[in-house]
Amino acid sequence: MARLSTYFSLENAGDKHDEKLLKQGLDMLPGVTSVSLSDRGCVAVDYDSTGVRQEQIRQKVQELGYQLKCED
Repeated sequence: MARLSTYFSLENAGDKHDEKLLKQGLDMLPGVTSVSLSDRGCVAVDYDSTGVRQEQIRQKVQELGYQLKCED
């Protein structure tokens, strides 16, 4: 099991409502273990790479209606 983290900066997020929506949406992906959102719109996602890939997480964030500024 390979545990990894990925980070995204979002154009249009940063409050508790956004955090709840992101958490609910990303938790549906197999392998996602943790989702957090800073007040500056930075999302941190911990995941198991045997269940999900970084690209799938990125796509899900965009499907949820959030625009990415940059990513690591």
